[in-house]
Amino acid sequence: MCHHESEEACPRYVVPFNAAPAQLSELRRAVRSQLGSWDASAVTAEAELVATELGTNVIKHVGRDVAASLVLELRDGRVRLEVHDRSHALPAPLTETCADSEECGRGLHLIAAMAHDWGAASTATGKVIWCELSLKPAGCEGHTGRVAAVLSAYGQHGSTPGLDLAALDDTVTDVIADLLHWLAAQGGDPYGALGRAQMHYEAEAA
Repeated sequence: MCHHESEEACPRYVVPFNAAPAQLSELRRAVRSQLGSWDASAVTAEAELVATELGTNVIKHVGRDVAASLVLELRDGRVRLEVHDRSHALPAPLTETCADSEECGRGLHLIAAMAHDWGAASTATGKVIWCELSLKPAGCEGHTGRVAAVLSAYGQHGSTPGLDLAALDDTVTDVIADLLHWLAAQGGDPYGALGRAQMHYEAEAA
């Protein structure tokens, strides 16, 4: 299902797949395994989410069972993920007014919020959507940086002075609920994930 292309300066890992829901777990497994071998596990959760969202995007907007490929690269302190497919239709530009629409999709907004950089481009055989995740975030570290990125997709900013805490509490609840719905749609266990998240929080807060 996958192969390596050896470039000393830029390790590259290619995973051909057919766009189907059952393939998404395989993509996540491939991402997790490869990032582990590159000692880049710090962004595994984000990279798995990106791979799942981009794979889902192919299923929804190109078609089930079409041929596609996921490419992983390690370059300059970043992990780059690309999904190539055979459609020349590029995604609509992201705007605040289309955050919840089927045309734009919240998935790309979440990717844009988490990513150091991302984009889409035409290729000779179709298109590529790519995303780069920084292994060394500049100006935002760990949990705080990731939370601020996700909240920005919901129109909130965790570092804004004088923030309405009630509104922020509601937004965080929405984020958690959306993630649990998304996990259930992928065939995961939302209740187990919620329990593990609580255990992680309690352990790190102690």
